[in-house]
Amino acid sequence: MTIEIRVADYDGAEGVEIRNIRNLVFSREQGVEASLDLDGQDSGAVHVLAQIDGQFVGTGRMLSDGHIGRLAVLKSVRGKGVGETLMRKLQAVAKKKDMERIFLGAQEHAVGFYEKLGFSKYGLPYVEAGIRHVHMEKIIHPSS
Repeated sequence: MTIEIRVADYDGAEGVEIRNIRNLVFSREQGVEASLDLDGQDSGAVHVLAQIDGQFVGTGRMLSDGHIGRLAVLKSVRGKGVGETLMRKLQAVAKKKDMERIFLGAQEHAVGFYEKLGFSKYGLPYVEAGIRHVHMEKIIHPSS
C-alpha cells in the first residue's frame, strides 16, 4: 500500500474530492453541520489530498498564518499512516514558506496523534461544533 500525497487545487476538480471526504468524516460521521465546515477560507488555503490505489482517502488544509485544519481521513484507512503523511506534507509546505510555527485545534481524542508529530498543547480546552478541542502548536525552523 502506497500513500500518495499532493498539494491539491480546491477550486478545481480536486475540490470535489476534498469536500466529499470532509462531508463523510465531519458531517456524516461526526454530525458537524456542513455550514461550520465550509467557512469561506478554503480558496485561500493550501490543501493536500491523499490517495491509495487510486482512491481519495484523506485531506487537510493550511491557512496562510500556519493554521492547519480540516484534517480528515476516511474511517476505512485510519491507522495506516494517512493522517501522519498528510501532516508531514503540510509541515513541509510551511517550511518552504519560511513559517516558524504551525498550529491547530485538535479534537481531544486526537491529542496523542499530534503529540507524536511534535505538537504541544497550549491554552485552555474549548468546544467547537459540539466537540471538545485543545489548542496545539509546533515550532518549525525552515533551515533545519
